[in-house]
Amino acid sequence: MVLLSGRFMARATVLAGILLAAVSSPAVAQSSIGFTGGASVDPEQVYVGVFWQSPDIGGRFRLRPGIDGGFGSDLRVATINFDFIYLIPLGQGPWKFVTGGGPTVALTRLSDDRFDTGTEVSGGGSYLFGFSHDNGFFTEFRLGGGNVPNLKMGAGWAVRLR
Repeated sequence: MVLLSGRFMARATVLAGILLAAVSSPAVAQSSIGFTGGASVDPEQVYVGVFWQSPDIGGRFRLRPGIDGGFGSDLRVATINFDFIYLIPLGQGPWKFVTGGGPTVALTRLSDDRFDTGTEVSGGGSYLFGFSHDNGFFTEFRLGGGNVPNLKMGAGWAVRLR
């Protein structure tokens, strides 16, 4: 049942990204709201999430706090990320290399409600890297350390706020 709901959430996220792509327009130095989805390893899950990204802060640095919800492996994991990212243009084109990371808080709960063990709160850190396009599409890989998912691979769409 958990995998079915995870597939539904992944499909809904992709559909929302496509709809947002149709109504968004590129802009420079504006904040944005992003929607992401993908899979994680250790624990093996699918996840969906949302983040806010600030405009440039002192050059190409940006602040990007967000929250993800993972489903699978008989666990429900919510991760709260406080990332500082740096955008590196790839030539004169619309693509940028994204790198950064920061502290992460993980809230973990068993999916089976028969055993009410409560929610475990733990912390760690993560490093992310990936590619983003000026139209809002992006891919990312997130490596976790501490008591957070070890590897997340995802894609998504960011919508510029006016």
